Amino acid sequence: MGKLTVTSFVSLDGVMQAPGGPTEDPSGGFSHGGWVIPHFDEALGGFMVEVFGRAGAFLLGRGTWQIFSSHWPKVTDPADPIAGPLNRLQKHVASRTLQRADWAGSGVVRDVLGEVPRLKASAPGELQVHGSPGLLQTLLGAGVVDELNLITFPVVLGGGKRLFGEGAAPAAFELTGSRTTARGVVAATYRRAGLPPHGDATAPR
Repeated sequence: MGKLTVTSFVSLDGVMQAPGGPTEDPSGGFSHGGWVIPHFDEALGGFMVEVFGRAGAFLLGRGTWQIFSSHWPKVTDPADPIAGPLNRLQKHVASRTLQRADWAGSGVVRDVLGEVPRLKASAPGELQVHGSPGLLQTLLGAGVVDELNLITFPVVLGGGKRLFGEGAAPAAFELTGSRTTARGVVAATYRRAGLPPHGDATAPR
């Protein structure tokens, strides 16, 4: 079976809302849209190219799918390392309300958790989740995420949609790789490693 991987841009205080632009997602009065852009450089771009190069299919929340579908189909070069996979590969949209998914290769998934095993098994590579904060709360709460690519930016935003909510399932993760860019961005990859271990700092030694 394949694996479900999450790639998320996060601030130091865990916010992942609207990293790409001011109008991307101003819901809840969020006023810091585009906070990633000043820190994005060639090194980070290279990391993202590596991530998309491992994609076999995508699982996206409705909002992120709509943002992506308004932009990436306009990038028509099939050799583009980001647009190419996004336009070519299957895109599963998790939504209970979306009636049509017109971007080529898109299909609506109603029962996300019930479908995850099948979607992972059918993907010829990683089943990747990008953005999609609402969907991530569901996936993390169910403990079905196999790997995390966390790209942490040296900013504190104070409020907004966060990657980890109160309902996240307890889990241990093993660091499998990391790099730091010249602009202070840390890109780290974590692989699921069972349940969190525990100890007792007050125990006699």
